[in-house]
Amino acid sequence: MTGYALVYPMFAMVLLTFVVLLSLFQTRAKSVREGKMKASYFQTYVGEAEAEKAIQLSRHFSNLFEAPTLFYVVCITAMVVGVGNLIFVSLAWGYVVLRLAHAYIHTGSNVLQWRIAAYFSSWGVLVVMWAYLTLRVAGTV
Repeated sequence: MTGYALVYPMFAMVLLTFVVLLSLFQTRAKSVREGKMKASYFQTYVGEAEAEKAIQLSRHFSNLFEAPTLFYVVCITAMVVGVGNLIFVSLAWGYVVLRLAHAYIHTGSNVLQWRIAAYFSSWGVLVVMWAYLTLRVAGTV
């Protein structure tokens, strides 16, 4: 297995981000169509409050540009230094699955206990990915 296999879990994260963006846009457009908001609100995001669902999706969309950036960096670094074995690729897919679970929970039922579990589990996988990469580069594993 080559490091280039890491492109697939990274692409899955990009798709997740895009799906959340589309959901956010659809939710906002629906609010405008139904007269719950004025389109002019989106010029400055000042004034009336957005619908709760739109706020939830907006927050999740922003979240996908926080910790996942470290995921992209660790994957790209692994490809550059040649750490793309089955263990690392499996960890990358594990991260994606946990982020999908987090997105499903956060934008759906939003049960805080489940959301926190998915979120911190994904962070755990991310830390393991970075530790494994660091140890591989150091030549200790």
